[in-house]
Amino acid sequence: MATSVQQHHDEAVTVSLQQLIDGSVSFETLANAFGPSSLGIIIVKDLPEKFKDLRAQVLSNSSYLASLPADELESLSSAEAKYLVGWSCGKETLRSGHFDTLKGSYYVNCAFYQNPELQNAPAENFPNFPQYTAPNIWPPSDRLPTFRQSLVDLCTLIIDTAVLVAKACDCYAQANINGYKPGYLEHVVKTSMTTKARLLHYFPGPVENPATETLNATDGENDDSDDWCATHLDHGCLTGLTSAMFVDEAANPPSADASRSSPLPELASSPDPKAGLYIRSRTGKVVKVNIPKDCLAFQTGEALELITRGKFKAVPHFVRGAKTTGQARVARNTLAVFTQPNLGEEVEQGKDIC
Repeated sequence: MATSVQQHHDEAVTVSLQQLIDGSVSFETLANAFGPSSLGIIIVKDLPEKFKDLRAQVLSNSSYLASLPADELESLSSAEAKYLVGWSCGKETLRSGHFDTLKGSYYVNCAFYQNPELQNAPAENFPNFPQYTAPNIWPPSDRLPTFRQSLVDLCTLIIDTAVLVAKACDCYAQANINGYKPGYLEHVVKTSMTTKARLLHYFPGPVENPATETLNATDGENDDSDDWCATHLDHGCLTGLTSAMFVDEAANPPSADASRSSPLPELASSPDPKAGLYIRSRTGKVVKVNIPKDCLAFQTGEALELITRGKFKAVPHFVRGAKTTGQARVARNTLAVFTQPNLGEEVEQGKDIC
């Protein structure tokens, strides 16, 4: 295996897509990215050219979607699927116990990765799991003309990349775990019918006076530091993440029908440098992770920790909201793709995902 420069454990490890394709990511690099003293995240650079445009379109569509009238959004929701297909807002609770109305989510089943005709996992294979067996709900094409195809294309690119990350993990696991089944994680990620995408729109936060700002998210001691998304572990194998798009919706309102097929102007950076993704490191330190706009990141989940028998660890993380000042109304849009094992896949000896 090729060697690489060792990263500090408080920094995210970066590899190129070509390294993953060539199988030249070193075991040291993988241990630094996912091992017991790591942040549990790897960044992949040098993605296909189409990624830039897909990201811009998909994340812009998150703002366009959230600007639809309440009755239209309600029609895109599914209580029967436990609000895990289509639009969802105000259904989850934060650590404080309050319902989370600070963000909207659009959930999509990615069974189309196995077959373009599929919009959900087969019900006969996944009884009593409507969140996976309910068909996808798509906004009408006359309202959001690019929404469906751009999201399908971007999710497919992310899963393709996750398969390559999983393949690298398999090489490490086979060399370091007695009895590890060769190619198992790649098989799980590549054949899953239950991979779930979540397009997120964090609504513009309240305007605040920066002189009164006392929140310090980087020390991990303030209870409000995860005000947008409470600290949690992902359940799946690898979670693919785009960088966040920050949009000033006051300067660029996303509600005009005529502009719904065009990407929105994106702020060069967040107006609040403390906003974004935070990981609680193995030493308990809270580390802010910045994903470059032209890259993808992949986070470890609980299924990966079980499959690798603890060699790779799931990562606790949260998202902190952007505080805004003046006339700006800044929204944060991002996409997460959760590659999850099919029900019945063995994630630990003698234990499946059921």
